[in-house]
Amino acid sequence: MDLGIKGRKALVCAASKGLGKACAMSLAREGVDVTIVARTAGPLADTAEEIREASDVLVTAVATDITTPEGRAEALEACPTPDILVNNAGGPPPGDFRNWDRDVWIKALDANMLTPIELIKATVDHMIERRFGRIVNITSAAVKAPIDILGLSNGARAGLTGFVAGLSRKTVRHNVTINALLPGPFDTDRLRSNLQVVADNAGRPVEEVAKERADGNPAGRFGDPAEFGEACAFLCAAQAGYITGQNILLDGGAFPGTL
Repeated sequence: MDLGIKGRKALVCAASKGLGKACAMSLAREGVDVTIVARTAGPLADTAEEIREASDVLVTAVATDITTPEGRAEALEACPTPDILVNNAGGPPPGDFRNWDRDVWIKALDANMLTPIELIKATVDHMIERRFGRIVNITSAAVKAPIDILGLSNGARAGLTGFVAGLSRKTVRHNVTINALLPGPFDTDRLRSNLQVVADNAGRPVEEVAKERADGNPAGRFGDPAEFGEACAFLCAAQAGYITGQNILLDGGAFPGTL
């Protein structure tokens, strides 16, 4: 299926590995020029080269912290008027809310709520002028089914979801859509680190905990990041202009749905 986005430009955040990398790769294979952003230069450069080898698009790597004003300025200097924006940032650590002070909360809000809002603010009017824009926020299945040890993520990502719910219904008449992809358990470094916490707390081997969690998913496995990337690419398609304000679970059936 031709998604009709060849020649478009995308800004993809937290794209050196995991779900962000998968999204950038899928977009590049559709002919989209990608600017990828992450904090660590080495892995980011490796990912940029991998994407170049798998596609024939322009790949620009910007090693910066997208959660800071300076980092956002660097990213937007490299890609000032993207047609596609994929918001993503590493989730805050798990833990007990009794141990989180205001600074910890502000850091979580900056990364997982305020940074996406600032990037949308910086790019959405250009999209409206061109009458094409696709914004995808990578949030979490916890938005629909909060996870007790991920209170920081639950709160920050739910705040972003509420903000987008209103804005997305104003931009869609200009062919600018805003949606969220809510990953359940995908085989990423983030999942592995969370499983390590659970294993340590329970005094069990992490391999045992991981197998138990994978077997307990209705799909019988964790998700492949490439599957996630393809879902992101479709939401960015020319044909996806009638989908907006949605929070789409990709979880193998792990979380109860509603009809």
